[in-house]
Amino acid sequence: MPPRENGHEEPVIRDNRKIDPETGQVREPAPAEQPAPSAPQAAAAGAGGAGDGELESQLAERTADLQRLQAEYVNYRRRVERDRAAVREQAVAGALTELLPVLDDIGRARDHGELTGGFAKVAESLESALTKLGLTAFGQKGDPFDPTVHEALMHSYSPDVTEPTAIDVLQPGYRMGDRVLRPARVAVAEPEDAPAASNDDDN
Repeated sequence: MPPRENGHEEPVIRDNRKIDPETGQVREPAPAEQPAPSAPQAAAAGAGGAGDGELESQLAERTADLQRLQAEYVNYRRRVERDRAAVREQAVAGALTELLPVLDDIGRARDHGELTGGFAKVAESLESALTKLGLTAFGQKGDPFDPTVHEALMHSYSPDVTEPTAIDVLQPGYRMGDRVLRPARVAVAEPEDAPAASNDDDN
């Protein structure tokens, strides 16, 4: 306060109004008038540096958890899709197996010249639909005998073969993809020297 002439200080009047009465504008507080930070705020500011490391650690942990959950979900979806495909394949294979006797009847009618007229068209439509579902026939005369896809109903020896061979197909086999629904039932012939060789070994 400025001193008075008689030795006493004169009072200082400060205008603390927030609105300037002359301009009508809001007054900005002077730097000295800004409140100092409270003790808790100052402590929090001081501890901020120490808390950054812990926050980053928690963030990394949560990110790892999220990635693990996402991987588990992807594996779950793959298992569901694989199981769904397996169930569908099993259902289609079961339905096709039930229709194989019908195809046998169609084949016999075709061999005897009885597959004519409207019945022939129905048979062709059925065979085409089953082919679209993945059904294929196999087993041809002259095929090497394969016990994994052939069922031998008859056995003989022949000088015309050099290995076990299907010399006649008694009933065609059917497969769906790599799955054998029914083996081809065949008559098998082996080379004639097979019994002789067997006898020589016994002697």
